[in-house]
Amino acid sequence: MPVPPSSPSARPSAPSDGWLDAMARRRSVPSAGLAEPGPDEATLQRMLELATRVPDHAMLAPWRFIVIGGEARGRLGALLAEAYRAGNPEMAPERREKFAGIMSRLFPAPLAVVVVSRPNRETMIPVFEQELSAGAVCMNLLHAAHGFGFSGIWVTGWAATNAQAQRLLGLVGGEKVAGIVHLGTAREAPGERPRPDVGERTAFWSAPDPAAP
Repeated sequence: MPVPPSSPSARPSAPSDGWLDAMARRRSVPSAGLAEPGPDEATLQRMLELATRVPDHAMLAPWRFIVIGGEARGRLGALLAEAYRAGNPEMAPERREKFAGIMSRLFPAPLAVVVVSRPNRETMIPVFEQELSAGAVCMNLLHAAHGFGFSGIWVTGWAATNAQAQRLLGLVGGEKVAGIVHLGTAREAPGERPRPDVGERTAFWSAPDPAAP
């Protein structure tokens, strides 16, 4: 079904080709593929400001940031590796060490930003809506990074969901990790990947047939 035509007087200004092209070209880059340089302090501040320009029902700002950079990356990785070993005593030693090693190297990119979802449960705004707002912050942060010429990736995994790992990251009661966003400069340009057929996932609503059972 075609989209209903709009009034010419109601149409917005001409689309920004640069904006649309940037959205079309953005690709995630694995954290191991991100190298120096990363964002400096002033650029990161601007990126975080842009990241927060998201839908936020009742202006609750139900999210916050934890920035991991410099030597803190290796130190946190070592602590996460220790926590993984301690939390998986029944696992086969070889497998345990394999994944502990992954935790120790969890922050290879110049910078990582943990986007923390912190919903306000004393309001009438559904927690789900507040969590969606935190997810929008993650996506906006990736777009902001791309706009400044950097690359990134939004991940979760064990370090985002394990209770001890969350404590090491600095989360407090009721908070969750919406995403760990790794930021840096892509070592090589990422290739394209298959995209879903939007038409197969789009329907235009119409009133139900009152005669239908």
